[in-house]
Amino acid sequence: MDVATSFDMQSLPLVRTIFWLREKVMRSGRHAPRRPQGVLEEMRALGWGLLAEQRGRLVVFGARCQPWRADVTFSALHADDFAAYADPGQVKIAWTLETDEQGPALTRLAQETRAAATDETARTSFLRYWRWARLGIVSIRLLLLPAIRRAAEQRWAVEQDRT
Repeated sequence: MDVATSFDMQSLPLVRTIFWLREKVMRSGRHAPRRPQGVLEEMRALGWGLLAEQRGRLVVFGARCQPWRADVTFSALHADDFAAYADPGQVKIAWTLETDEQGPALTRLAQETRAAATDETARTSFLRYWRWARLGIVSIRLLLLPAIRRAAEQRWAVEQDRT
């Protein structure tokens, strides 16, 4: 979990390219250069809030937003308010990272993203956006998990060499 939460997803050139393409397609404003940071830091910096955590095993982030907007703003919701939140025109998104130790040298890492619109207008806007945006979003997930695996295996190998 430590490797997953500290991994800089934008260290992957294809992930940076996907973000750049979204900016071009959506004609969003230029963003300030970012400093390298781990996934948890980046989620917080983007405005996501921590909904739940089981140290070393599970993190759940959540936010409300209008992802179809060019310059999307993520706003954290308190964990107690997330399920009932229903302000119109919004999408609630929850994103998880979870590890499951399966042996002394084997851990399964999983991630899941769930989105729910707060009304029919938001649902229609989100589905229109999702038709094309899912290509990049799903690609990021498919790129991220193997990269985290490689980083974890490298860290494990270094630790084994030390012992």
